[in-house]
Amino acid sequence: MRIWNKEMECMPREEMEKLQLKRLKETLHRVYEKSSVYRRKFDEIGFKPEDFESLDDLKKLPFTVKDDFRDNYPFGMFTVPVKDVVRIHASSGTTGKLTVVGFTRNDLEIWSELVARMATMAGVTDEDVTQIAFGYGLFTGAHGLHYGLEKIGATVIPISGGNSEKQIMIMKDFGTTVLVSTPTYALHLSEVAMKMGIDPKNDLNVRLGLFGGEAFSEEYRREIEARWGMLATDNYGLSEVGGPGFSGECELICGQHVAEDYFIVEIVDPVTLEPLPPGEKGEVVITTLGREALPVIRYRTKDISSITYEPCACGRTTARLSKITGRTDDMLIIRGVNVFPSQIESVLVNIEGLEPHYQIVVYKKGFLDEIEIKVEISEDIFSDKYADLERIEENLRQQLYKTLSINPKIKLVEPHSIERSAGKAKRVIDLRNS
Repeated sequence: MRIWNKEMECMPREEMEKLQLKRLKETLHRVYEKSSVYRRKFDEIGFKPEDFESLDDLKKLPFTVKDDFRDNYPFGMFTVPVKDVVRIHASSGTTGKLTVVGFTRNDLEIWSELVARMATMAGVTDEDVTQIAFGYGLFTGAHGLHYGLEKIGATVIPISGGNSEKQIMIMKDFGTTVLVSTPTYALHLSEVAMKMGIDPKNDLNVRLGLFGGEAFSEEYRREIEARWGMLATDNYGLSEVGGPGFSGECELICGQHVAEDYFIVEIVDPVTLEPLPPGEKGEVVITTLGREALPVIRYRTKDISSITYEPCACGRTTARLSKITGRTDDMLIIRGVNVFPSQIESVLVNIEGLEPHYQIVVYKKGFLDEIEIKVEISEDIFSDKYADLERIEENLRQQLYKTLSINPKIKLVEPHSIERSAGKAKRVIDLRNS
């Protein structure tokens, strides 16, 4: 099992914490001197960088949230002049303002290094032909993976997203061995391949998936692996903290290794915002280390996970995040019950006769919240008699009640009727304010 950077990925915990403290002190001085946003935040609580003595002091510092980026659009979060920024990326925002991030030349070198680590731990080598089916644009995903994979020496096919029939043709003709995409697009591509008379498992050479951009359940992972005959790995990153390369799974699939020499991770209670101990699930909070153009202190991701510091059997000693199970802002509260899309997904993929393509519609009926789950049925049972469809629907209803303790409305829809996307799947449609 190859390790890209043994010095950093296998560093003893005590040494790693010393390195983190050194880099964090430098980062705090940097943002106080060069960022009016952080100087104001720190002055409001009476904090000076020289007051910082140990990693435990991090919990005393204010959080950074997405609105900080929006309120300081476009370049107000930068700590270098724009002439020193050699790359700008951004993610879309619900308010119309983009979340803008920048990279110096050194930032890009570090980014490629971190992605090379992440891809190597998943099993990518310089022998691989990698097909990037993320959209190339302001989104960090495609570019981050592109340069990191090239750093390893892998062959990169920058096909971008969409044009699914061409994706399959390229896979077959070019001998693609690694697919980079969202997990939902990987499933969609498997459907497209079968329609073209190509069995992804037997007629293509794809052995590994590097999936990101959206959370997906273990059941969804098994569905992808069954259709492709690949190892499906998950990686995690956000534009605000530098994109992909933050963490990823090794071949053992036992949590996502964090690049701790460049990031500090906290897990906090999403309500009280108090730090939680290892093993407890809460909101992921990230502090960057060594970033020049846009250092970020205690960024609230809204993503839900837990952390462990136990060394991994792969040989790496870095902290590991458990699989992201959802977002605090994705959580639906239906008649007092907390519901995550991932819970619904884990049920759907285990029901025979259903496809793992679904949408959750939330609406008002009088003064009460109601939930409807639309799920596609398999092509091979689409024309079956009504009694068989009733049986599938009732089985699904019972399993959802066991998991959620509520009785959602079920709507079985015909195959391929739910919109597919090369980007993040739109799982929830909330009509309560319509």
